[in-house]
Amino acid sequence: MNIPQLKMTSQMAQIELQQTKPKQTIRQPKADISIQQPKAEVSMRTTPSKLTIDQTKAFADANLMSIFQRNDQFAREGKQAVLEGIERRAQQGTELMKIEQKGNPLISQAKMNAYTPMKRLGIAFIPSPFSVKIDYKPAELHIDVQAKKPNIKVQTNSPEHHYVPGDVLTKMKQYQDLQIEVVYPEDKVL
Repeated sequence: MNIPQLKMTSQMAQIELQQTKPKQTIRQPKADISIQQPKAEVSMRTTPSKLTIDQTKAFADANLMSIFQRNDQFAREGKQAVLEGIERRAQQGTELMKIEQKGNPLISQAKMNAYTPMKRLGIAFIPSPFSVKIDYKPAELHIDVQAKKPNIKVQTNSPEHHYVPGDVLTKMKQYQDLQIEVVYPEDKVL
């Protein structure tokens, strides 16, 4: 017996996806910086040094004096000689006043007054040590510095952000299909 058969041919549906990737760019521009450093103000003040040399005593030791110094020296020496003479005479008068005490003041005074005293021998350095007076004041340097602060200006820049969103495109690549056929079997000959 020949029973008809059903023959089915099917095709599955297929979806095609096309994807566009998103694009994103971020750029950060550098900040604009301006720096200015004013020069510092420097002032310097110098007090000059001073050297003083006084050779008056050295010249006096070498007997090289001005007339005023020589007059002062003669007046001092004269006054000193008068005072020594007064002292000597007063001492001798006191000795003569006490003549009754032991000793012979007349003879000793006669010997002392008869001869000039002997000069002392010795080495004299001309000029005498430390007769030249030196005074020195060193120079002074005063430095004043006025520092100036730097002028800094900063301009920040915002980041640049560009974004293109991605996309997904969906379409049918192949539609579904179902075909049904009725097939009759052929008679088989034996």
